[in-house]
Amino acid sequence: MIVTEMYHRAVLLKESIEGLNIIDGGTYVDATFGGGGHTNAILEKFTGGRVIAFDQDKDAFANINSDKRLELVHSNFRFMAEQLSARGIAKVDGILADLGISSHQIDTPERGFATRFDASLDMRMNNDATRTAADIVNTYPAAKLQKMFSEYGEITNAANLARVIETARKVKHIKTTGELIEAISICTPPQIAHKYLAQVFQSLRIELNEEVDALKDLLRQSETVMNKGGRLVIISYHSLEDRLVKNFIRSGNFEGIPQKNMYGHDLRPFEPVTKKPIAPGEEEISSNSRARSAKLRIAEKI
Repeated sequence: MIVTEMYHRAVLLKESIEGLNIIDGGTYVDATFGGGGHTNAILEKFTGGRVIAFDQDKDAFANINSDKRLELVHSNFRFMAEQLSARGIAKVDGILADLGISSHQIDTPERGFATRFDASLDMRMNNDATRTAADIVNTYPAAKLQKMFSEYGEITNAANLARVIETARKVKHIKTTGELIEAISICTPPQIAHKYLAQVFQSLRIELNEEVDALKDLLRQSETVMNKGGRLVIISYHSLEDRLVKNFIRSGNFEGIPQKNMYGHDLRPFEPVTKKPIAPGEEEISSNSRARSAKLRIAEKI
């Protein structure tokens, strides 16, 4: 078994578990099992409940314990409703998702998520998937690369970056993280090189793993499978994710446009529990720097 703290330290653990407002005997979903930190904290809160946890990364299964109240499903959380139905579960009392990449994935060179290792340009969260980040870098047209870098990385020189990649791959197929970093060095601002490369890698990771579509699917399904009074607890790490979560909670759609019925009442499935997102305190950030950008939003099913 991989030690949970070594695999991934759960972010905003106390706040997210409190946000679930756990009831004994309830059924809960941990959409992002990872190191099992959030799942184990849920299990500690009751004696007769049940947790259905999801993770598409087979490495996470090394962290599962023998608790009979837990079932870990090897699946992307975008298939949550389907997987719950297959287990005879119509409704749940809470859903938690920590959308961040795990420390294990970042710190394992061969996974290709980190800029500090020269490794295969992989970035697959699902080890069984066939397409890798290298396929995107070497096959996407410049216009599609530009759109990806602009939307998912908020990169200001996305057009130039896309052209540089398109030119470089004509000379040599880009296979590794190091080769990508070298290829785009001419358009990487030296003053903010670390941040810039992180944005490039983030864009590729989000595109490859279809993270935006998966999050939208999870949020839509949460409305269907959640019991009245159940809690939705989402931890996000960049503005794109947080905006989708915020808009869905506030308006029931991803555009943030309020919808009203014929009586003028808001048509939304959830009520925000907190007006603003909860951020980690200085103590947590000092002990876990990867928590710095985390934002926690909590909502209750109406």
